[in-house]
Amino acid sequence: KTQAAFEPSLDYIVTKIPRWDMAKFEGVSREIGSAMKSVGEVMGIGRTMEESLQKALRMVDPSIAGFQPSHRFETIEDLKYELDVPTDKRIFAIAQALYDKSLSVAEIHEITKIDHWFLRRLENITKCWEKLGTLSLTEVSQEMMAEAKKVGYSDSQIAGIVKGGATEDEVRSKRIDYGIVPVTKQIDTLAAEYPAATNYLYMTYHGTENDVESAEGGVAVIGSGAYRIGSSIEFDWCGVSAIRALRQRGFKATMINYNPET
Repeated sequence: KTQAAFEPSLDYIVTKIPRWDMAKFEGVSREIGSAMKSVGEVMGIGRTMEESLQKALRMVDPSIAGFQPSHRFETIEDLKYELDVPTDKRIFAIAQALYDKSLSVAEIHEITKIDHWFLRRLENITKCWEKLGTLSLTEVSQEMMAEAKKVGYSDSQIAGIVKGGATEDEVRSKRIDYGIVPVTKQIDTLAAEYPAATNYLYMTYHGTENDVESAEGGVAVIGSGAYRIGSSIEFDWCGVSAIRALRQRGFKATMINYNPET
């Protein structure tokens, strides 16, 4: 129903991250240039870059907790080389430099030429980590918990950050006790000129009310995520076909997926 003449209301930020499977091929260079090397991509939606980036990083691979050090580089020379020569591990080199304070934002910019605005957003994430790391879970205030969720930290991440450690369930319980829960937002493709009828929904901790009210019943169809070797478009076809079949039978159906190709 949306005409091309309309522009979306820009109250959300999308972060798209490629999915690389280069580790599956022996001898393939990890360097990233103008050649197409990704096999798929993910799309994280939030109200800030910090929130959408951390969501997207977790979508790329379940082993990635978010924007934090991984695939550690042992020497400063190795770290600087990874920053200078783009590979699929560059984001983790930036995380290590910021979390370890081995390089400043200005130094990272000088090596990578990444705009200061983006680097400062990443720095905001690390600053929240630093504050959380000085507190036990019982000492985490409602304001601190809300800040952590708004910059994209998962309950699992928070559990690993707080002093003395905690479990994901303990963090989740405390968060809910504080009344900190995500809200469902709808992407407005009509710039508020007409009621939006888009089916694109996302969840965020930046908000106080849902754009779409939950209803009783219905069926959730879980998508297959990003394309990867051995898992491609046929899985999206299966998901969309399942949605159509359910609706034809009178069921309310929702697709949950982070592959923008669906």
